[in-house]
Amino acid sequence: MRSIQSVPHGEQAVQQDDLFMSLELGDKRWKLSIGDARHGVSRYDVAAADTAAIAKCVAKTRERFQTPRAVVHSCYEAGRDGWWLHRWLTQVGVDNIVVDASSIEVNRRARRAKTDRLDADKLRTMLVRHHGGEHVWSVLREPTEQDEDARRVHRELQRLTHERTSHINRIRALLVLHNVRPDIVLAGRDWPAWWQKNSGQVSPKLRAEIEREVARLTLVKDQVRSIELARRRELTSGMHPMVSQLTRLAAIGPTGAWVLVHEVFGWRRFSNRRQLAGCLGLAPTPYASGDTETEQGISKVGNKRVRALLVEQAWGWLRRQPTSALTLWFNRRFAHSGARMRRVGIVALARRLAIAL
Repeated sequence: MRSIQSVPHGEQAVQQDDLFMSLELGDKRWKLSIGDARHGVSRYDVAAADTAAIAKCVAKTRERFQTPRAVVHSCYEAGRDGWWLHRWLTQVGVDNIVVDASSIEVNRRARRAKTDRLDADKLRTMLVRHHGGEHVWSVLREPTEQDEDARRVHRELQRLTHERTSHINRIRALLVLHNVRPDIVLAGRDWPAWWQKNSGQVSPKLRAEIEREVARLTLVKDQVRSIELARRRELTSGMHPMVSQLTRLAAIGPTGAWVLVHEVFGWRRFSNRRQLAGCLGLAPTPYASGDTETEQGISKVGNKRVRALLVEQAWGWLRRQPTSALTLWFNRRFAHSGARMRRVGIVALARRLAIAL
């Protein structure tokens, strides 16, 4: 989730001798830019994930500026390194923040110079402005290690489901090359007998390719089945009471409730409805310049998994909760409109449903 505040209230105030460090994270090398708000900048190039080298660079910079007890404020862009670096920096006493990369301002010229060193210097400059009270970017809030690990289940399941569909479509497309159209579940119980009967219609090389594709499909199906079984056992044992509570509502099943809880409702905190809508990418995006005032629709800057799920659940809510206040509101505003306005209305209903839940 992105924070809307420039500097969180209650944190240690920035002193004149404090140091500001930005990290530009690459695959093999990391660029560090360290300095204070008044003097020059020290730049370092270290191996990726070399925490000892980062600590040494901080010590050298403190010695250079003759501030051995200076507080170090740091930042880096959110990416594939995740939160382990943030936790390590916090443990060694560095005041670190993780920045939403898409919220960082850029030069709007048609062609601009861009290097890792320039990016690191830009991050450090914006970090100084951030601690000076300006709102220059969006700061991500750290999940606990348990909350972060809990998200792996449904994300892997979603990826495997897409992979399963890809394998099925690939096998059917290969069979159609020889006008073979199976009427059974691919890689199911009836597949071995059906394939033994119809494999003679396919050329030898293509037959071998299809058999390898079926083997991969079988593996994916087994993995999906094992994950779903483990999740069902956890729900039955009462390990996730909030998920069980959501499933008591019609139109919300175990899969949807699991995603909602572990992506949003389980650990995130919101101050108002707009923060919740912004986290899901369902906040409106106005455009006003001079006499021009238009509405650009929802921002779509947020958790796309939950946003797509909520839109799907909103359609189900209309069917399974016909007498609820949300359904009556939708019917009154959009039911008698055209198809486009109903699609607009279902997004508004998804936002209201998220707020209500």
